[in-house]
Amino acid sequence: MTATIGCDSVLVDDEAGVRTVTLSRPARKNALDWPAWCALRDVLEDTARNSDARALILTGAGGSFCAGADISKPDPRHPTAKMRILADVAMALHDLAIPTIAKVSGVAVGAGWNLALGCDLVVATPDARFSQIFSRRGLSMDLGGSWLLPKLVGLQQAKRLSLFAEMIDAAEAHALGLVTWVVPADEIDAFTTQRARRLADGPPIALAQIKTLLNEAASATLRDALAAESRAQVANFGTEDVGVAYAAFAQKKDPVFTGRWAVPPPGAHGDDTRTE
Repeated sequence: MTATIGCDSVLVDDEAGVRTVTLSRPARKNALDWPAWCALRDVLEDTARNSDARALILTGAGGSFCAGADISKPDPRHPTAKMRILADVAMALHDLAIPTIAKVSGVAVGAGWNLALGCDLVVATPDARFSQIFSRRGLSMDLGGSWLLPKLVGLQQAKRLSLFAEMIDAAEAHALGLVTWVVPADEIDAFTTQRARRLADGPPIALAQIKTLLNEAASATLRDALAAESRAQVANFGTEDVGVAYAAFAQKKDPVFTGRWAVPPPGAHGDDTRTE
């Protein structure tokens, strides 16, 4: 199913638990104007509410990922309003409980690159090009780049990429840990779909817990991380997925995960006879 949410610049396709969000302004290399930013925020917030979406692919139309914010026309809005919508998009993407994959070809620059970095995984074609282009425009980074880059590549490389705003190719981005896979252009669609469907078939509660644990551990102590792991594991054991996985292992079958809560509510077995 293909649908448009918010405006025709952001397209949504749902299939087999995978939601594909396509930035569709190819004439501008998918640079996003105000309506497109608002539409992307709405799509991401809708995805968070959609229990059928179990993995997300973020990509661009027409051979480019995203050239960042569209600055080709004057915008009368106050800069604080524009920054709020970018912050909303960054947080909506970061807060998604489901795994996210950026599928990148062509350029991913400025806020466009930070959209890709905000995803959990990045797959790119060999022709993909990346730049923290902000300083060339007299700007500093936005859409979470100042937080994302140092966590992924360390402070020194983050400063190099941001201060010089140089363009790097997919091979260098992969070597730096900013791209997960580099895949030939004629294989990237099938590869990304296969990866996303594998995630969509995984245990949704456990995957959400894993994602949260890893995101939060970067700023946590070991003691904090161990406590968070304990809480997460208790939540996992409360789902049907653990029993399904154990039974499938014993039977040498593939498990079918649903994330359904397995703990009966109080009084479900008639053993609670108390009255108010």
